[in-house]
Amino acid sequence: MSDQQAGTTPSIPPKPEARKGKVSLLAYFKLFKKDILSAQPAHLYRAWMAEMRTPFFRSYLCNDPELVDLVLKKRPMDFPKSERVRVGLKPLLGESVFISNGALWEHQRRIIDPAFEGGRLRTVFPAMWDSGVAAVERLKPLADGSPVEIEAQTSHVAMDVIFRTLFSVPIEHEITNAAFEAFRAHQAAQPVANITAILPLPRWLPRFHSRETRMTARTIRDLIGQLTHARAKAIAEGSAPDDLATKIMTTPDPETGRVFETDEMIDQVAIFFLAGHETSAAALAWALYLLARYPEWQHKLAVEAAIALEPDKIYFSALSKLRASRSVFREAMRLYPPVPMYVREAGRPEQFRDRSIRRGSQVILSPWHLHRHVRLWERPDEFDPGRFETANGRECLRSAYIPFSAGARVCPGSAFAMAEGPLLLSLLVRAYRFDVVEGDEPVPVAQLTVRSKNGIRLRLTPRTDILEKDTTQ
Repeated sequence: MSDQQAGTTPSIPPKPEARKGKVSLLAYFKLFKKDILSAQPAHLYRAWMAEMRTPFFRSYLCNDPELVDLVLKKRPMDFPKSERVRVGLKPLLGESVFISNGALWEHQRRIIDPAFEGGRLRTVFPAMWDSGVAAVERLKPLADGSPVEIEAQTSHVAMDVIFRTLFSVPIEHEITNAAFEAFRAHQAAQPVANITAILPLPRWLPRFHSRETRMTARTIRDLIGQLTHARAKAIAEGSAPDDLATKIMTTPDPETGRVFETDEMIDQVAIFFLAGHETSAAALAWALYLLARYPEWQHKLAVEAAIALEPDKIYFSALSKLRASRSVFREAMRLYPPVPMYVREAGRPEQFRDRSIRRGSQVILSPWHLHRHVRLWERPDEFDPGRFETANGRECLRSAYIPFSAGARVCPGSAFAMAEGPLLLSLLVRAYRFDVVEGDEPVPVAQLTVRSKNGIRLRLTPRTDILEKDTTQ
């Protein structure tokens, strides 16, 4: 009998079983295509560095915090994004900031970064709030104690946030709803698992992608194009709303004076789908599952939200009061980092821990393994949002926690995500109680992001009288 069947809380959240023994390159590719995480060996959770040799290239996974710091912060331009990742993502992302390198990437960041700086978060906060309120309302018919597939719900609200903040339209807009469905199909096509990315082909040679990858990417880009062209027209007419799309499309590069052409903007909106929507949806789903699994933390968040968030008043300062929610969201991204691995390329010969690294070798930084590294974190596989108040937690937060990457290529929307996640989490647990479905434990897998193999099902019931029960204590 499992812990859940016996009515007790399991001590360790679900973690995929590691690969046993060595495998051939072909066998590894097949495992990788099914799931990036379980394709890796168990020793990566304790190794500072590991090497993988193939007939075509070598890969080095680095968990040593000094190497992580070197690659991401000290010399990021010497470690550009890997061409092997670009191959899989190019049909959807084109030349977006997520996969570009060099002067093009610098140009893109100079335009995009101002949209996420300073007071801009305050400007888009009401749109985030409206998305959360809409999600609470949308869940009402499902909150009868029956199992609900929660990943579908978090995908819906995260997409709603993206389109309300980018284009000032809710998810119910016909174009955005179609884009949402197309993106789910694109992820199912497993675009990163591309065999031509492994072969040592010249960069100018076209790569082949599956029919599903090409079709779904084209559908998404066509839908984004409709919104982007409409916004360009509104900007020209002087009728565009003051949202993220308008800000990005009207911001000139301070060095060249250039603004994004409409087709360039389609590339950037596509990455907001991947980095802004998909990662937020995955993190929120895992956070809700963990709260269902650990009801004492869920209760703490519900009380905090009931006190901090007034029902009919939207105010930005409420974010500073959601401390427990922020810790839970941060811990959920430690255990289940939305992007499990970052793949870079050595731009020149390197020396890593007395190993000679050839130019062109893959350098892999794995949040999945770094966040659970047994030589860095205390109780690395346990759920403990309070760990960040300890000396070990604070040190690891500085040196071994990279859900948004770090350094020059840190996600420009990281502050956006750390406002969105805790706010949505708080609004949801204030309205509903989330409980696990006995005997239905999710299995983490990763393709583009860390999701559950067969979804995450939770039971929802309306939450009542939380304040009356706790404010008198």
